[in-house]
Amino acid sequence: MNKLIAVVDDEPDILELVSLHLKNAGFRVKEFLDGESFYRFLDTQIPDLLILDLMLPDIDGLEICKYLKRKEELAEIPIIMLTAKSEETDKLLGLELGADDYVTKPFSPKELVARVRAVLRRQKQKVENKKIEIGNILVIDPQKFEVFVEGEKIELTTTEFKILQLLASKIGWIYNREQILDYLWGKEKVVLDRTVDVHIKNLRTKLGKAGKFIKNIRGVGYKLAV
Repeated sequence: MNKLIAVVDDEPDILELVSLHLKNAGFRVKEFLDGESFYRFLDTQIPDLLILDLMLPDIDGLEICKYLKRKEELAEIPIIMLTAKSEETDKLLGLELGADDYVTKPFSPKELVARVRAVLRRQKQKVENKKIEIGNILVIDPQKFEVFVEGEKIELTTTEFKILQLLASKIGWIYNREQILDYLWGKEKVVLDRTVDVHIKNLRTKLGKAGKFIKNIRGVGYKLAV
């Protein structure tokens, strides 16, 4: 499934322009004119990347950036700051708060799309290399391709490891079967949805007491949660 980009900007023309170019580039897009509506959206979905205007009518863009970085389940969302301000101090403050890139208005839509792709590539490498610890029981080490439950190494197949790694990349986020299949094999290969259920059943069994962290959300998909 294509990456989901959230765009928060109080200027409708800018919002429409950014959204159009992102969609033409193959991304899914959610548009927001203020911070409150974006916060409500976060209760139901987590975007793959956020394009965030610094000057908003209700909540300052820097405050939104701080909020995301304080929340464990939201802290890994990459952020591109989008603003009319060009002062060096604003750029530095945004980057110090955790923004991944900074684009000043007026901007080239094609350049913005290129920056989005570059940030997503860096984020993918970061997630794939990050060691993850869950519930003081489960440890996932992507670089060494190893999984430990209470210090004991667990032998997983490549497919099982990739499923666990995907679920762990966004704790609490629900992945449907289509998303899991796309991550494993891409859209080109035809695989039955039931295949995901079989792999997850085997994964839970191998993880033992840590298998309880993999939750089945009936009719929706799977998530990893403590």
